[in-house]
Amino acid sequence: MTPIYTVTVKSRVDGQLFNIYYKEGDLVHQGDLLVQIDPRPYEAALTQAQGQLLRDKAALENARIDLARYQALVPQRAAPEQQLATQQATVSQDEGNVKFDEGAVAAAQTNLYYTKITAPITGLIGLRLVDPGNIVHAADTNGLLVITQIDPISVIFTVSEDQLPVVLARLRARQTLEVDAYSRDMTTKLAQGTLTTVDNQIDQSTGTIRIRATFDNKRNELFPNQFVNARLLVEQKRGVVILPTAAIQRTSDYTFVFLIKPDSTVTIRKVTAGATEGDNSEITSGLNAGDEVVLTGVDKLQEGSRVEATISGQAPASGKGQATAVAGGKGGVK
Repeated sequence: MTPIYTVTVKSRVDGQLFNIYYKEGDLVHQGDLLVQIDPRPYEAALTQAQGQLLRDKAALENARIDLARYQALVPQRAAPEQQLATQQATVSQDEGNVKFDEGAVAAAQTNLYYTKITAPITGLIGLRLVDPGNIVHAADTNGLLVITQIDPISVIFTVSEDQLPVVLARLRARQTLEVDAYSRDMTTKLAQGTLTTVDNQIDQSTGTIRIRATFDNKRNELFPNQFVNARLLVEQKRGVVILPTAAIQRTSDYTFVFLIKPDSTVTIRKVTAGATEGDNSEITSGLNAGDEVVLTGVDKLQEGSRVEATISGQAPASGKGQATAVAGGKGGVK
């Protein structure tokens, strides 16, 4: 299982870690206050920047008044033109000072804002990495905490490149492909999700491609880095003949089963196997629903051998020439 987002929360300013507003293992929402860094140095810096801005604004206002005066006197030849030019330069310089001070105020406000660290995403908080009272720095390599999104959560698994064309065909047709997540031992279905995306390249060393499926995780049954078995459903068939896979025998030339005839002898019947679901396989040709085939003891059989057929779990009537047989029936495979 792979979280869609994992964020290591770090400080963007230097200072003492004042307060922590979360508990380990909490589910936090985007924007929730997590950590408070000592804001007093940054409040003082903001006050200084604001004071400098007020002083330079006053100087600019005074320079503009003088400029207006010179602009009125020069046409009357009551003041030299050089004085007017000098005053215009002074106004421009004071305007630059004010602009610089506004930037300093914005920077101080930003640093003060950074003393309150909020959750960048909604997710589960892990173990605390830094305790209150420690001095933290923006350049620290380790973070303060880690937040992992768990709802929704995804699983990344691989399929062979031979299976990729059928998956891509379904995606291009805008079909929603279901993915089931099973426990490690394949006995428990944990969740059902949908295929989200396919990676952009095949791993040449394994001949596989990575695929991501997304799952709703309202009850937190899936956990980051948990091992699961993923099963991708690309096609569902109904009303097909199915047979236990163990009954199917193979040679280098063909696939066959030992079919039990009405006289309790067996004959070799060539079959064509299709999709496999669990311990069962689809038989696309060679058998009909209701045919009986040998499941166990096939290593002792040859064409024409006599067997005594029993349903699995039942004892045979006699001990001679026995073999267990099963009835092929109609069902469904995925």
